[in-house]
Amino acid sequence: MTSTIEPQGAATPAPRGALRRPADLARNIDVSGLVDTEDGLLDRAVFTDQDLYRQELRRVFAPSWLFLAHTDQFHKPGDFFTTYMGEDPVIVTLDRDRKIRAYLNSCRHRGARVCRADSGTTRNFTCTYHGWSFNLDGSLVSVPNQNGYPDSFDTGQWGLVEVPHVETYHGLIFGTWNPDPLPLRESLGDMAWYMDAMLDHDEEGTVVVGGVHKWVLEGNWKLAAEQFATDWYHVNMSHVSALMVLAPAGKKPKDEVVHRTGRQYSDAHGNGAGFPVHPKNRFDAQRVHEWMDYDALRERLGEARVQGPLTNGHATVFPNFSYLPVNGSIRVWHPKGPDRMEVWAWTIVDKSMPDEVREAQRLYNLRTFGPSGIFEQDDGENWSECQTIAHGFITNNVALNYQMGMGTEREDGRHPGTTSELYSDAAGRAFYARWRELMNTPAWHEEAS
Repeated sequence: MTSTIEPQGAATPAPRGALRRPADLARNIDVSGLVDTEDGLLDRAVFTDQDLYRQELRRVFAPSWLFLAHTDQFHKPGDFFTTYMGEDPVIVTLDRDRKIRAYLNSCRHRGARVCRADSGTTRNFTCTYHGWSFNLDGSLVSVPNQNGYPDSFDTGQWGLVEVPHVETYHGLIFGTWNPDPLPLRESLGDMAWYMDAMLDHDEEGTVVVGGVHKWVLEGNWKLAAEQFATDWYHVNMSHVSALMVLAPAGKKPKDEVVHRTGRQYSDAHGNGAGFPVHPKNRFDAQRVHEWMDYDALRERLGEARVQGPLTNGHATVFPNFSYLPVNGSIRVWHPKGPDRMEVWAWTIVDKSMPDEVREAQRLYNLRTFGPSGIFEQDDGENWSECQTIAHGFITNNVALNYQMGMGTEREDGRHPGTTSELYSDAAGRAFYARWRELMNTPAWHEEAS
């Protein structure tokens, strides 16, 4: 597998006072030889190369719809939550017109963050470096010693840089820097049908319980995102000790896992989801299971969703938002260089859940997929292990195998879009095909001005 380096076009235009950035500050690599979806091969450089990582930030993260927060985190004007889009820090807030907006969390004066808190409520955002202050609509409203600036200085030109498009889907807030994106719902395509199995149980929607858990892992963000898209295969090996704890009395883990059948969804947008189709073999909070009205869910969502993606499984919305329906876990894999990621995880529940059921779901999620969860630690160890050895010269030149399930992809007539067998790399191949496509496609900010 080979790659070539080509010069990049014009740099990202600044909102005010645009400068001409030399093209060779950011060179783009042709990644065609790194991802071979026809033969199911992947070059490990996609996990380790610093130049590829920098290209990801401008060609994968900048143009894509990225998960920001949940609407339940915003109830009154001034509520805010700080997060990241790629490595760009952003503030998500509810303005005085009760519109959810997002801004680059960087003062236009010297570049410090204008909000250093994780979340809260405020009237404005004030930089602690020199005191520039910004309203909830992003406008610059206060500049200390403003008389010291020339007459040409116009505060209206120096507001916070706003994320141009912010949309919601069943309580999930996404944003993109792309000035002309596909609408969020169109971008999701058939993936929305699978997401609804978790998000659309009833008219009241979902709420967040227990705050946001954050932890750091040594490993490339794609290792986590692809696993949640495509990999049921690891469960009965990596998680055998956890399954022994959770297996019903008198049954072995293999009776609950190995003998499962199911489907794996994948699409051209890089989204993926896998799920067993044996709803009686569940690993979830019993209290939640007992509370669920499955007859009502069948009426609302249909039998195929209740027997499949509602009861268990895993999923990723490209590039870095993942969720687990069985325990209400949603998470984002924030990239922090090619070798590190930050995991941010929420527990969401149906708003109609009684308090004691919500608590049961929250505790179950913590015990299984929280920072010290019995499943979560297994996954983190695997990703770190893969990353640690991938920098070896010989190791990095040995291709990885993504061939499982090749040729099984089809429209099965029961689940929307293309699905394959449960044990398959189909969604992984689609994930990297989308990654390759974006990495080789100039983004809007590279167009000549």
